[in-house]
Amino acid sequence: MMEINTQPLVLSRDAAGEFLLPAEMLAARFSWPTQTLRDYMRRGLVSSRVERGVGEDDGRWRLSVRCGNRRWQAIVEADGSVRTQRVDVLSTIPHTAQR
Repeated sequence: MMEINTQPLVLSRDAAGEFLLPAEMLAARFSWPTQTLRDYMRRGLVSSRVERGVGEDDGRWRLSVRCGNRRWQAIVEADGSVRTQRVDVLSTIPHTAQR
């Protein structure tokens, strides 16, 4: 796991309330050129998950983006500010990425 210490990050949301994750930001987290991430996205090799906090985490979200054996996760506050983020290199590759 690699904790990321960068400038404060605030994520935007679209009209439907969905978080917008810039490809340039994600590619940088994975240490890839932006074009590499975009290629993986076109090939269907990038998956994402949004989990809404409950109880003491109400008003927060956990965002996860996975490609191959890498996963970026962030805890996002109600105002879109990223509280914590990290990149994990996982030991297994999901079945959908083994094409």
